Amino acid sequence: MKICIHGRYFSQDTQKILKALIQEKNRFNFELAFTGTFYKLVSKYFEECKNYSHADSREKLAEFDIMISIGGDGTLLETVTITGKLQQPILGINTGRLGFLTSASDKNIEQVMNDLFNKKFTLDERALIRLDSDVNPFGEINFALNEVAILKSDSSSMITVNAYIDDKFLNSYWADGLVVSTPTGSTGYSLSCGGPVVVPRSNNFIITPIGAHNLSVRPIVVSDQSRISFEIESRSGQFLVSLDSRSHTFHEKKPISIRRESFTAKLIKFTDYNYFDTLRKKLNWGLDVRN
Repeated sequence: MKICIHGRYFSQDTQKILKALIQEKNRFNFELAFTGTFYKLVSKYFEECKNYSHADSREKLAEFDIMISIGGDGTLLETVTITGKLQQPILGINTGRLGFLTSASDKNIEQVMNDLFNKKFTLDERALIRLDSDVNPFGEINFALNEVAILKSDSSSMITVNAYIDDKFLNSYWADGLVVSTPTGSTGYSLSCGGPVVVPRSNNFIITPIGAHNLSVRPIVVSDQSRISFEIESRSGQFLVSLDSRSHTFHEKKPISIRRESFTAKLIKFTDYNYFDTLRKKLNWGLDVRN
């Protein structure tokens, strides 16, 4: 088995996990490598990593069977963009705060690797959302796991987002912006704007306005087989489009559309994983401060 590791930051927790993974490599005899960007970062602080190779091209990445993401949800989202159409299974090891998408921590690496090599896991396939436009500043990574957000580009005036579902007019949103999320992203930005929690694999998109001027406007859930298109009006003549944490400026005369991506993100989940347990624990559901 060939495993490639990605991360965005280096800390004591990162070093602890890397040391544990190297020990497990000696036990299970798998091939270990780093993504190119992570190798450049880690090699400055962790001398032992220089004994391992790094994958700095799509061709080299394609050789690996599993990707390991060390960090928080943001790191895992970035790992999804790195794997892309290669669709390698991703194991998230959390060193961040919430870690909603990750399935392991630095406290159980030995058990995690046991389960991994004994095939005691499932692949949780998550839908991705894709942005289409005449101009494509995102290149090959014009997709996201959580959401596509359309945002005003300045701090004052609202924008008008004219939304269409399969070319049928839905609504004109006078707002700070609009979030279109996958079920995975329903617990992220969309939730903070008042959107509903939607269970993964529900085959839906959630359209949630951000700071809508009309208080009667509410989030709406639509089929992810729909094509959602937008025409944006802005006093500044431009607006922002964000795919998870990546953003670019668009001119208002450029229409954009959103649809489900043709491939998925495959997240490794172990046999004791339960989505509803994660909801309760991560979102503090049922927590009574009186107790």
